[in-house]
Amino acid sequence: MTAKAAPQPAINPPSEPWWRVLRDGGWPDLSRVRVYAAMVLIAYLPMLAVVFAQATGHVGSDFLAFWGAGHLAVGGHPAQVYDLAAEQAAQALTGTGQLVAFVNPPPFLFATLPLGLLPYGVAWIAFALGGWAIWFAVARKLAPPHLALAVLAFPGAYLAASHAQTGFITGVLLIGGVIALPRRPWHSGALLGALVIKPHLALLVPVWLLAGRQWRALASAAMAAIGLCLAALLAFGWQTWAAWPQAFAVSKVLMAQGPSAFWLRMCTPYAALHQHGGPLVAMVGQAALTLLAAALSALAWRRSRDPQATGAVMLAATALGSPYLFSYDLPFLIQPLCWLATQARVNGWRAWEKPLLVLLWLAPLATRAAALPLGVNLMPLAAAGLLWLVWTRLDHPQHRSVRSAVGG
Repeated sequence: MTAKAAPQPAINPPSEPWWRVLRDGGWPDLSRVRVYAAMVLIAYLPMLAVVFAQATGHVGSDFLAFWGAGHLAVGGHPAQVYDLAAEQAAQALTGTGQLVAFVNPPPFLFATLPLGLLPYGVAWIAFALGGWAIWFAVARKLAPPHLALAVLAFPGAYLAASHAQTGFITGVLLIGGVIALPRRPWHSGALLGALVIKPHLALLVPVWLLAGRQWRALASAAMAAIGLCLAALLAFGWQTWAAWPQAFAVSKVLMAQGPSAFWLRMCTPYAALHQHGGPLVAMVGQAALTLLAAALSALAWRRSRDPQATGAVMLAATALGSPYLFSYDLPFLIQPLCWLATQARVNGWRAWEKPLLVLLWLAPLATRAAALPLGVNLMPLAAAGLLWLVWTRLDHPQHRSVRSAVGG
C-alpha cells in the first residue's frame, strides 16, 4: 500500500509592480475606462447644476453676450450688439446684474438669433446641452462604440458646456472638417470655412490644406467663409459690419492688462509668457511656437497621406500655435486623443503611452482648475505632449509594445 503525497499549497505568481503595469499599458482596461467615464459623467451633474445657478444668478456667465446679441438681433437692432450700452440694457433683462461684451464677427449672429427667442435660462440649457449633444454626435465617429462614454465625458466638453461657450460649435467644425476630408472634400472645406466665426482657431487650417494639396477643400473653405460674410452683410446690414471694430476696443483693454487672472484663464503659451515674462517675450515666444506648429502641420503630409493622421497633428498643433485660446475652446482635442487610442489598439501601446493619454484626456479640466492656485496655466505643456505623441506615432505606425493592444 503506497502512501499518497500530501497536496502542495498553490503558489500564486508574484504580481507585477504597479509601474510596470502602467508602462506596459495594462491600466486602465476597457471595462475600467467605461466605469471611470460613467463616474465622471455623474460627477458633472452637480457641477453643472452649480454653474447654472451661478449663470442665472448674480455671478453671470459668458453666455450673457450671446443671449444679449440674439435678443438685440431678433429685435431688429443687430448693429447694437457691439454697443456696450445696448448690450448692457439687453443683458439686464436676465436679472444677473452682469455685462459680458459680444466680440464675435457678424456671421456668428446666425447662431445667436434662435437664442434671443428663448428665456435666458432656457437658452443657456439649450445652448450648453444641445451643443454637447451635437458635438458628441460628430465626435463619437472618431472612436469605436466601447469608447463612446470616454468621448462623451471628455473634460474639454464639460468646460465648453459649463461656460455655455462656443467650443462645441468650433469643435464640430474642426472635427467634422477632418473627418469629411477623404471622401467629401467640398463638405470638409465648407465646415472649415465656417470657422470665420472664430478665425484664430482656423490658424493652421490653410497651411494644412495647402501642404496636403487639398485644392477642392481649400476652394470650398474660401467660398464658405466669403459666403457667410456676405450672408451676414445681407441679413444684418453693413452697419453691423461697420460697428464690429468697436469690439476690438474691448479686446484691447483685456489684452493690455498686466499679470492677472485673465492670463491664467487663457491656455496658450502667449498667455503664460505674458504673465511671467511680459508682452515682448510673449510675442516672440508665441511667434516661434506658431511657426513650429505650422511647419509640423505641413510636414505631417510627408509622413502620412491619411487625413485623419495629419489632421490629428494639425489639431494638436492648434492648441499650441493659437495665441488666443481658452479651456472652453478645447473640445476639438478629442480628435487627436481618439486617433492615438485607435492607433495604439491596432499597433500596440508604447511604453507609458496609455497613462499619458489618460493624463492628456484630463488635462483641459485639470490645468484649468490648477491655474489660479499655481499661478500658471500648464495646458501648453499638455498640448506639446499631445503633439509629440501624435508626431511620433507617425514615425512608428507599426510599433509593437510588449503587451498586445487587444487587451485594451
